[in-house]
Amino acid sequence: MRKIFITIAQVIAIMLFPVMALAQQELLSDPEIYEKDHFRKECQNASFGEGFITRMDINNDGIIDAIANHGEITCGTKKGVGCTDEGCPYNFYLQVKEGGYFMIATAQIHGYDFIKRFGNMVFVFKMAPKYCERTDDRLCEMTVRVRGARMVTVSKK
Repeated sequence: MRKIFITIAQVIAIMLFPVMALAQQELLSDPEIYEKDHFRKECQNASFGEGFITRMDINNDGIIDAIANHGEITCGTKKGVGCTDEGCPYNFYLQVKEGGYFMIATAQIHGYDFIKRFGNMVFVFKMAPKYCERTDDRLCEMTVRVRGARMVTVSKK
């Protein structure tokens, strides 16, 4: 009987953990302001390209979310803060209906397409070949769907 009680308590704790983690995360009023303030502190002369922030509904809840592209940041004379041969950092933020945003993911990618596939909007990330367990030089295409507050990999090629 005691083992059953412990098992049930563990299952409940596992189910509540993601909700508790989300509740502990501080909401941002606007990810664009947050990101720009951060890089203005890091760089003496930070400037931001037109594609720095993209606003669109990425999880199909009808609320506009945000994506920050660090490839569109110029710090002094260096364009693309954090960019490497594997791509540039992108931060993905969801907006909650009560107001505010929280970050759900960061990805080092060469870019993405946001397309409808089988009735669902999905990202097709262009990534380094190693993410598809390949050694050639052709970019990996990873299809990812945002479900709730998580990114779920659908396929890789």
